[in-house]
Amino acid sequence: MSNHATKRLLNAPEDIVTDALAGMIAAHPDMLSLEGPTGRAVVAVDGPRANKVAVVIGGGSGHEPAFAGYVGRGLADAAAVGNVFASPGPQQVMDAARAVEGGAGVLFLYGNYTGDVMNFDMAVDACKAEGILAASVAVTDDVASAPAGHEGDRRGIAGNFFVFKIAGAAADEGRDLDGCLAAARAANAATRSMGVALTPCSMPQTGQAHFTIAPDRMEIGMGIHGEPGMRSAQLGTADDLVDELMQTILADMNANPGDRVAVLVNGLGATGLLELYVLNRRVAEVLSEREISIHRTWVGEYCTSLDMSGASVTLMRLDDDLAALLDRPCRTAALTVGCTPAPLPARRSRTARVAAQAGPTQDLSRLASEGPVTPQAFRAMMRAAAQAITDHRDWLSQLDGIIGDGDHGITMEIGWTAISRALDEAPEAETITALCHRMSAAFLDAVGASTGPLYASAFTSGGAAVADRLNLDGPAMAAWIKGMCDGILSRGGASVGDKTMIDAWLPAATAAAAAEDNPAARLQAAAEAAAEGRDRTAQIESRRGRSAKLGARSLGHVDPGAASAQLILAAMAESCPASAS
Repeated sequence: MSNHATKRLLNAPEDIVTDALAGMIAAHPDMLSLEGPTGRAVVAVDGPRANKVAVVIGGGSGHEPAFAGYVGRGLADAAAVGNVFASPGPQQVMDAARAVEGGAGVLFLYGNYTGDVMNFDMAVDACKAEGILAASVAVTDDVASAPAGHEGDRRGIAGNFFVFKIAGAAADEGRDLDGCLAAARAANAATRSMGVALTPCSMPQTGQAHFTIAPDRMEIGMGIHGEPGMRSAQLGTADDLVDELMQTILADMNANPGDRVAVLVNGLGATGLLELYVLNRRVAEVLSEREISIHRTWVGEYCTSLDMSGASVTLMRLDDDLAALLDRPCRTAALTVGCTPAPLPARRSRTARVAAQAGPTQDLSRLASEGPVTPQAFRAMMRAAAQAITDHRDWLSQLDGIIGDGDHGITMEIGWTAISRALDEAPEAETITALCHRMSAAFLDAVGASTGPLYASAFTSGGAAVADRLNLDGPAMAAWIKGMCDGILSRGGASVGDKTMIDAWLPAATAAAAAEDNPAARLQAAAEAAAEGRDRTAQIESRRGRSAKLGARSLGHVDPGAASAQLILAAMAESCPASAS
């Protein structure tokens, strides 16, 4: 871990996405607008229209020009923009979908990451609940992240460039939702990518590199969220690197003489065109030697990773339909193909349809009042948990930087800050169950990522577990902890031993159920069990989330989700009122 902070041109780190989107809209008012109450839906001014399938893409910030740079006529109709390296939440995705759907359905496209899958799946469900046809495709182009035969486990990296382009062209051509879905799937199946990192990136909030790469080393098969690569290798020549990447890509796609491909040589944020063209020279030579023709080539920054130095190579094998869709004109901030289409008539402003978020109904006269944890005490415990997360934000992000994308502490702080604001706004008489419902919505709206749906489900389930209580006694506190755990299990599907937050939450729930019969003792037992579970994660390989791609390289490192779970429980235990009275 580097001790040198990265220099950046920004105002407040927490405002970087909001400020950047405002600057983007100011630069391209003829192409883009910002719509919806979340302020994270970038919408094409010229493109969405009645009876056309709406193409909605999205993902975290930090990959510019992806994702909002591909919004415009002939490509995506809207992009949902998340925090840095974090998926947009379902409300942000729905802002985008509601703004552009024209009666023919919505096709969602995103990279295959746990948080994106969770949040976009929730948006698909929300669309269906509102009577909107919806389907989705997760891009899986990264050949380094899973072997052949397990393509569904692969990450989406720069190949989203081609999948987005094909789907947008199919929709612009007038194909129905099934036709657009088929085109996107065909593009995804035909696309392969692999990359290399020479230096790590750093989060704007911390300014610290996620991990270290020795001057004579490189990370082969890195992700686009600052994750380490599949393996470390000696830094060699550009030609040797391209040969290794191309050999892996071409073998995986079973390329043959006579094939036709589109090429993308993509910079990751801190690699200039001078070097990228050196790489492309060898890419073209390799394809020529293999008697594979190049239909089109793009060289530049199309899917970046903040300030990471490195590059990726992407090939899409073309048939006649994919080639025609690739060539179809489009006009966006980051990509223009062909002649600029004639402007469409100004589209009618749409009224956002926001589903009601009614809280649980409780008859206060029937609620059990035994126990020292009143709603006011519960609020204080939640504020203590929020403070613990803030105090340990950088440590949690450092843990995540070693085996993940380095944003866990930042993401948790954003979510718990939103919870603190929600508690400030809550009526004084609100019950613990109602507070949990409020916290669930606040966390999900603020965070997205995988953590957003997981903790939103946890708070909802925890609140439901004590819906018959006004105050919490020992058994009720244990029930709340179990409810939190059950919510995470139901949403994420992880098990003990997967190296996730469940390795802390499940032992905590078990210990709380068996502890002395008062809330403080139950919480203390839960915190101690969570600490043991957290420490055990250092001895197991990750089987879930982004770190699962690292295999044995994840050994020896504590899971950040388990670490934050322990912090929450320990802070609650310390602030829990004594039981007597």
